[in-house]
Amino acid sequence: MDREHSYDISGELYNRALNSLAGGVNSNVRLTETPHPLFYDKAKGSKIYDVDGNQYIDYVLGQGPMIFGHSPDFLLQAVAEASESGQLFAGQHLLELEAAEAVKSLVPNAELVRFASSGTEAVEAAFRLARAFTRRNVIIKFEGQYHGWSDGVLFNTAAPLTPLDSNIFPEVEPMSEGIVDHSESALIILPWNNFEAIDAVFEQRGNEIAAVITEPIMCNTNCIMPKPGYLQHLKKSCERNDSLLIFDEVITGFRVDAGGAQSLFGITPHLATFAKAAAGGFPVSILTGSKEIMSLIGTGTVMHGGTLNANVMSMAATKSSMEHLSDRAIQTNQKLQDLGKRLMEGLEGINSRLEAGMLIQGPGSVFAVSFTDGREISDYRSHVENSDPDKYALFVSEMMKKGIRINSRGIWFLSESHTDEDIEATLSAASEVLQLIKL
Repeated sequence: MDREHSYDISGELYNRALNSLAGGVNSNVRLTETPHPLFYDKAKGSKIYDVDGNQYIDYVLGQGPMIFGHSPDFLLQAVAEASESGQLFAGQHLLELEAAEAVKSLVPNAELVRFASSGTEAVEAAFRLARAFTRRNVIIKFEGQYHGWSDGVLFNTAAPLTPLDSNIFPEVEPMSEGIVDHSESALIILPWNNFEAIDAVFEQRGNEIAAVITEPIMCNTNCIMPKPGYLQHLKKSCERNDSLLIFDEVITGFRVDAGGAQSLFGITPHLATFAKAAAGGFPVSILTGSKEIMSLIGTGTVMHGGTLNANVMSMAATKSSMEHLSDRAIQTNQKLQDLGKRLMEGLEGINSRLEAGMLIQGPGSVFAVSFTDGREISDYRSHVENSDPDKYALFVSEMMKKGIRINSRGIWFLSESHTDEDIEATLSAASEVLQLIKL
């Protein structure tokens, strides 16, 4: 039975926020929430509660960081105890060393580590390091992939489709006003999962290419998995050309495997960036790489700084998260995979029974749902051409009314706090909503 949902208090607070916050929010992504950006006042485990008293099973999970669920006791305790000794020292402390050692024990390419606060910062550091190491300027990125909001990379994350130039190069599209003119001059945009495009661009412009950056699983667009051999092809192409391969593991890191997608696929990139799940909801990002490359930061040849880098609270959370992920008695990653696959299989069963036209894809701990009427999605272009965003938006809105909070971008996150009961309630709601949508 549906519960009556009121959003009156949230609406009042949002109208109030419009007078002091630009757009009423602090991240433009939140503007897509329906019926308007909601205000939340508490969250625990797999549940989140808004200020109007509505409870939701949460698959947004802070856009991915809450890998252990909301407000996990072990993490809160570790941070509270550490913060009693101080917050910022502008100097070294034992916790950051222990956190770095814990990251090294899990991540294959992490010979050396640097901490920052956001994924955008880590990506910028990776770019600077790659350009310094190779003494080249150009970075290859892919359509539909997001690597932060800085001027040098915010292109073609959600651009309108234009014809490919010689079947390889999309037209370069900035994703915001105010980006410095010609920022794209050091970028090459390519379609993902396309072997021929990589071969052609290295043949044409190989002596300019410092690095290729990629999401190893295209989580920001429909959780598209790499085609067999594609990531290996990227690695070999880079190494033949003395270019670097950068994995953006801001979403996949510690979620799809304790060692990230590089561990899952058995491919070690030269550099990698992490954030989101790295500290279970506390702000931290990580740059990892080989000693040879990372030493340029260590010697000061490449500048990397930040007042809040390795603050006490975030380092306590990172260390505690790494220890939790490493605990074989807990098996966090196995729990995430099992729960995610159970939910995916349940949705696929409903989809088949109702002929709802859904596509469900991804590794399990994170996956995506879209409406494609059976058409495949293997890159950004097929996502735009084959998916129905209006139908998905209706699905999100109706699921919210039934107490299931899902992401407007199509991506679903699991936490170890989700239960079998949560999965069953979600599938029951999805069945009712999909039948309603079909009417």
